[in-house]
Amino acid sequence: MKLEHIGIVGYGEVGKIFSAGLKEQVHAIAAWDLKFAAASTKEAELAHAARSGVLACASMQDLCAQADFIVSAVTASNTLAVAQEAAQHIRPGTIFLDLNSASPGTKQQAAKLIDAAGGRYVEAGVMTSVPPYGIRVPMLLGGAAAQELAEMLNGFGMSAKAVALEIGVASAIKMCRSVMIKGLEALVIESYATARKYGVENHMIPTLQETFPSIDWEAQGAYFFSRVAQHGKRRAEEMREAANTVREAGFEPWMAAAIAEKHAWVAQQSSAGVFDGLGKDATWQQYADRLIKSIETD
Repeated sequence: MKLEHIGIVGYGEVGKIFSAGLKEQVHAIAAWDLKFAAASTKEAELAHAARSGVLACASMQDLCAQADFIVSAVTASNTLAVAQEAAQHIRPGTIFLDLNSASPGTKQQAAKLIDAAGGRYVEAGVMTSVPPYGIRVPMLLGGAAAQELAEMLNGFGMSAKAVALEIGVASAIKMCRSVMIKGLEALVIESYATARKYGVENHMIPTLQETFPSIDWEAQGAYFFSRVAQHGKRRAEEMREAANTVREAGFEPWMAAAIAEKHAWVAQQSSAGVFDGLGKDATWQQYADRLIKSIETD
């Protein structure tokens, strides 16, 4: 497998990280994002792409015409829509790597569309937050071309492991993990903010430290608050797909659905400006105080 022209669908945080990390490994990188056409974001996003040596495409059709390897890095709710559009223009033999956090059923639908159009669909379960790792973020791959693609990506300095020939296994692993990780984020935000409201955080958090001494609960709390405040909308969409994963397994997703709602609520607070002005080193207490003030003024 020799892939030299990468097309990235979704020029957001992950798309930008992958573009920067892979540009020295391939002949050319192109990207397509709706933000390239939106009046409010067009100038800034096109300028970023130009500075980064990324060709900003005018459409999905334009991107598919140039790429022999397409990476889909959009929000969970757009996973299937991107596959549907790409299937209309993808060239035969093109690898389509789906990084999105979607349920096994959604990935299987996407795979059928891409494969029917002559593409080669590979699903990826991205197993942790991308920014700390960059392109070396651990990924599990599934699909007929997964092993071959994993070897190529590892040659690029990435960290990919093929886990199954069939579509759905990698995403099931990812989604089941998300119930735990995103659930812990939601629990920490709810527990810490409530403890702060009652003024008992200095009594409660040491008990967590005693029970789970390997975790720095102060630092972890700050990280969880900041990530959900920044990416709550995306996380909520992922958790709705996690709920679909639970439902597809035959269980009622009470927990996953509640986690999605918590992330969505924090995202709404963020959109309303509740966290405006908080720096990257803000403590969890600062985030909690903003939430408390918000509910007190409702």
